Amino acid sequence: MPGSFFDTNVLAYFASLDATKSGRAEELMAEGGTISVQILNEMANVARRKFKMSWPETLSLLTAIKYFLEIRPITLQVHEAGMLLAQRFQLAIYDAVIVASALDAGCDTLWSEDMQDGMVFENRLTVQNPFR
Repeated sequence: MPGSFFDTNVLAYFASLDATKSGRAEELMAEGGTISVQILNEMANVARRKFKMSWPETLSLLTAIKYFLEIRPITLQVHEAGMLLAQRFQLAIYDAVIVASALDAGCDTLWSEDMQDGMVFENRLTVQNPFR
């Protein structure tokens, strides 16, 4: 079943003080979608380091994210697929594993502000910048 996969940067805007981008991120998340455990870990890091959130605030944010989105594990197969995608498309490894996770989840849209808008992977996953 096609669906949405979210990059960490979109979730970071969900937690930000940028009202426009926060609202857009929340609107997309409310429609449902998927993230991987990698995204949860990256979001915890952003919350603590960039937003200077306390541990209780960070855990509360992660709980809100988990309420909206399905969480998928990073398996050895996803890791290996990510390595191949990194080589083939010249992606950073963490971005490649995000793409591999989205493909593994059967998603057709990867919401990301950082990856190239409109890029298509494996003829079935399109990167879209939600803030364009």
